[in-house]
Amino acid sequence: MKINRDLSLLGSEQSRLRNWARIWQVSREMRKGFKSLQGLSPCITIFGSAKFDSDHKYCQLAEDTAFALGQAGYNIMTGGGPGIMEAANKGAQRSGVLSIGCNIRLPSEQQPNPYLDRWCEFDHFFVRKLMLVKFSCGFVILPGAFGTLDEIFETLNLVQTEKIVRFPLVVMGKDYWDKMRNFITSDMIAEGTIDPAGVEDLYFTDEPEKTVAYINSKIRPDSNNS
Repeated sequence: MKINRDLSLLGSEQSRLRNWARIWQVSREMRKGFKSLQGLSPCITIFGSAKFDSDHKYCQLAEDTAFALGQAGYNIMTGGGPGIMEAANKGAQRSGVLSIGCNIRLPSEQQPNPYLDRWCEFDHFFVRKLMLVKFSCGFVILPGAFGTLDEIFETLNLVQTEKIVRFPLVVMGKDYWDKMRNFITSDMIAEGTIDPAGVEDLYFTDEPEKTVAYINSKIRPDSNNS
C-alpha cells in the first residue's frame, strides 16, 4: 500500500520529529526535481484533462499546438499522464524537441505516457507546481478539471503579485472556458476585486499559430511573429 504523503503532511498536528521528517522529504523531492529538470529552457507547459480519448478534438488541438511550439523552438512539458498531456508530448516528439513529464503519484496509479524523453515523479502537488513554473516560460491551458483551474489561478496570482514576470498564459478551447472568461474579464473586474492589468497575460485562442505568435510576443518581443 502506497503512502499518501500529501494526506500525511496535511493531516492533524504531529510531533516535532515527524514534522522535521516531512521537511526532509519535501526538500529531497525538490532537489530531485531541480536536478532532473535542469537545461529545459525555453520550455512551455501544456495542461489539460487526462480523461479525453486520443481522438478527441481537444487532444488533437493539444498535439497540433505542441508541434507548432516545438517548431518554434520550445521544449514541451506536461503533467506526464494520459489524455491531453499525452497528446501534447506526442506533438513535441513529432517536432523533435524535448518532451518532458512532471508526473504526480496518485491513488489511481497515473502512469507516465509513452511520449516522454525525460520525466520526473512527485508525491506532493505543491512541489510539482513549483517545478512547472520554475522550468517553464509560459503555460498553455486546455480543458481540464480542478487541477487545471488550480494552475490557471495560482499562476495569475503569481503574475498579479509580481512573484513572476513575463509569463504568458494561453487558454485554448474557448467554448469550454467561456463562462470562466466572462467571470474573470467582466464580473471580477467590474466588482473591482482584480486589476485589469492582472489578466493582461491571459490570452484566449483556439489556433496553434496564434498561440505561438502570442507567446513569442511576450518572450521574444523582437521575433518576426506577430
